[in-house]
Amino acid sequence: MAKVKVTQVRSTIKRPKTQKLTMLALGLTKIGNSVEVEATPAIEGMIRKVNHLITVENI
Repeated sequence: MAKVKVTQVRSTIKRPKTQKLTMLALGLTKIGNSVEVEATPAIEGMIRKVNHLITVENI
């Protein structure tokens, strides 16, 4: 599978609990943190849910 690099660019303060938990599930805790994850359908759904808080790059 393809990998994607996900970087947090906005804060989770004043966001719904589901969005905060999704960010934690992706492994993002602070602004500027990046993680490389497999582009599975589950991960793509998480990315869509919090796309306003992150940037995504194909690797």
